[in-house]
Amino acid sequence: MTARLFILVPAIATLALAQEAPPPAPSPEAEKTAEPVKPSVKKLDGTRYQIGEVIFDEKTREIRFPTVVNMTEGLLEFLVVHKNGKIHEALLATEISPTHLNLAFTLLRYPPSRELYPLPNGTGGLSGELPVVPPEIKAAARVAIDVEWKEGEKVRRVPVNEWIQHEVKTTSMPAGPWVYGGSDFNNGKYAPETSGDIVSIFMSMASILNYPGTDYDNDDVWAPFPKRVPAAGTAVTVIITPYQNAKPIPKP
Repeated sequence: MTARLFILVPAIATLALAQEAPPPAPSPEAEKTAEPVKPSVKKLDGTRYQIGEVIFDEKTREIRFPTVVNMTEGLLEFLVVHKNGKIHEALLATEISPTHLNLAFTLLRYPPSRELYPLPNGTGGLSGELPVVPPEIKAAARVAIDVEWKEGEKVRRVPVNEWIQHEVKTTSMPAGPWVYGGSDFNNGKYAPETSGDIVSIFMSMASILNYPGTDYDNDDVWAPFPKRVPAAGTAVTVIITPYQNAKPIPKP
């Protein structure tokens, strides 16, 4: 490992300890009070690691996870949801743990940008104001999202924006970044684990990533692009990379 690992090495080493030797079976009394098991990180090769079904590369800062095409027509609010989430309005569905995906972002030192999450008001609701986020955080939180799938024996890969159509303009979603916001905790639980929201087109405070472009707050203008999206059920790998080579925020 080189210095490029930043804080990744100790974090991965700590999480990977669980793989070295399985703990003894807990007693019935211990099971009642046992803490949730921390996800372990498995090293695949020189720079790639895996958490559950999420694979990430500490050198390129690429993240990959499996999905399937969920719908090919109808209005979209989400790019990716968990299979137990809002699949009636999502382009892709997945079985990965949102916690695993967020941990990959954290280990690769993507800083969450809260720029799209409205600030609370004085009565416990949400105000119409958005937080001020430093430009360097905004830049480092932006990612590109590609999709990769097979057509026969040929592997194809395109920016996922090309799979999404603006219903009014009848053009594809503009090329551009998505924003890692990190989501939040509700009543002690990581919000995406209960909501199933993972990547949103229409702004969702529970989602890990959101689309920041024009009409990000409009839930009736986005749909799958006809003839571009493969058939429902097609296996698709989602690939997340830094947008235009954005660098991680240096460790304080």
